Amino acid sequence: MLKAAPRPQDARTTEGQKDARRVGPLKDNRDGLKAALAPPKVIAAVDLGATKVTCFIMKPEGVHKGDRTLSTCGVGYVQSRGIRGGSIVNLDEASAAIAQAVERAENLAGVNVQGVTIATAGGALTSTRVTGRVSIGARPIADNDLVRAISNALAQIKLPGRRAIHILPMAWAVDGQGGVRDPRAMFGKTLGVELLVVSVAETVFNTLGACVERAHLQLDGVVAAPFVSALAALEEDEMDLGSVCIDMGGGSTSASVFRGGSLVHVETVPVGGQHVTQDIARGLSTSIVGAERIKTLHGSAIASANEDREMIEAPPRGDDPGAGPVVAPRSLLKGIIAPRVEETLELLRDRLKAAGAPIEPGAGLVLTGGASQLAGVREVAVRVFDRPVRLGRPRRVPHLADAASGPAFTACAGILHRSAFGPREAVSTKQLSSTKLRREPLDPRANPVAKAAAWLRDNL
Repeated sequence: MLKAAPRPQDARTTEGQKDARRVGPLKDNRDGLKAALAPPKVIAAVDLGATKVTCFIMKPEGVHKGDRTLSTCGVGYVQSRGIRGGSIVNLDEASAAIAQAVERAENLAGVNVQGVTIATAGGALTSTRVTGRVSIGARPIADNDLVRAISNALAQIKLPGRRAIHILPMAWAVDGQGGVRDPRAMFGKTLGVELLVVSVAETVFNTLGACVERAHLQLDGVVAAPFVSALAALEEDEMDLGSVCIDMGGGSTSASVFRGGSLVHVETVPVGGQHVTQDIARGLSTSIVGAERIKTLHGSAIASANEDREMIEAPPRGDDPGAGPVVAPRSLLKGIIAPRVEETLELLRDRLKAAGAPIEPGAGLVLTGGASQLAGVREVAVRVFDRPVRLGRPRRVPHLADAASGPAFTACAGILHRSAFGPREAVSTKQLSSTKLRREPLDPRANPVAKAAAWLRDNL
């Protein structure tokens, strides 16, 4: 049987397909140009804490590069629900709290938020330092050499069951000479880089993504709460000379160590302000709400005058109308709070020492987080760490109201600071959200690090 000749319209279709293939690259270029010319989007930061969920919203015009300050256009916070000990225990309640906090901030800002960046101290935060080195030859160092060095370092990482949330270049070295900020155009035989990789448990990352999705939002990224809190609270000199920022949250206490202007270590312990509240509730036989109120009004981690004669009242547990209030001396309250605070800080100190955190001899401590506002915590920290200690607040957002300008709001302010001023990372947040660090070595051709040249051009 003879095969039928192609119809004219078939020939036109074939030509049309050829035209489409020719136009395809032009269309991609136009789409890329539209994306590049699109106005900067609104930044929404959410601090998912064990006691409260906070949202800060910042418009593009809120970044003031002259004095490196920020202006938020909306702030919202609600009591935390569905979160215990820094981990999500009820997905529906946690997503409802996120949605409510974002909605309150949206109403003040007059904008609609599409995606959020989540700050968390849960997920067993850990940091890993790795180095990479490549040969250069007799020519100036170029962007692709920096990408090769980063890929070489990442190929050594084996973190099964974990997700990288930060990949930060700490230092560069040319022919073994360290302390180089920008090695491009320099001459040398070898180029080395030291990276810090901060990761969380893969299951926790996926749970956070599902929680945000249930709130009808997009997950723009997950960041380590102690890292962004330090960005908001530390001065430039403190980062350069060395400092430790301790973020004392409700469900956990975490620390970020800075040296030479870079983050060099992250540590966390699953003990926070909520554990102090629970100790008070048990010790005084009162409710959790009553214990929190007593801690806020009368709590202290150090001794005070006349505390043996000063009496405090706590509501009893249950709904018995005939039960009277629980009456106890204030010294008993101090005897409950002080050991827990001291134990928490000692545990964090010992973990930092065991991990070999590179803390400078003269490094000071900066306390952030809601639990750091408890009276006497600073004095206990001085005794435990034997270093100067100060209380940190969001320093780059001067216009915040008093209710949102305390140490409990540094994490949200730090997310905004990171989006506006950096530090930029070797792999973007979007790329990290779709890339896992698995047991097998990373393939530089398949890994987003291959796209790091753009970051190097823009940020070094």
